[in-house]
Amino acid sequence: MGQATKVLQLFKTLHRTRQRVFKNDTRALEARIKINEEFKINKSETSPKKIEELIKIGSDVELLLRTSVIQAIHTDHDTLKLVPRKELLIENVPYCDAPTQKQ
Repeated sequence: MGQATKVLQLFKTLHRTRQRVFKNDTRALEARIKINEEFKINKSETSPKKIEELIKIGSDVELLLRTSVIQAIHTDHDTLKLVPRKELLIENVPYCDAPTQKQ
């Protein structure tokens, strides 16, 4: 896959992730502007090594957003309601008072 294809794919992936992670949050959805600015700033980059570094940074940001960000909504002056996405929910492992050691 060529670098131009990777860059375009990353651009689209970042925007899709932004829409999922910040769903219904108009202020946070403005991250679109920051994504577009970063791509525009580096639009004329020609060094394959630098482009790969930028792709790696963008991919890391997308992974961080997708796996670590949970929305919270103010429901009261001192209360937040967490709104985790389905893909962030994991099976709860039962608590064990006397764990056994693996051999």
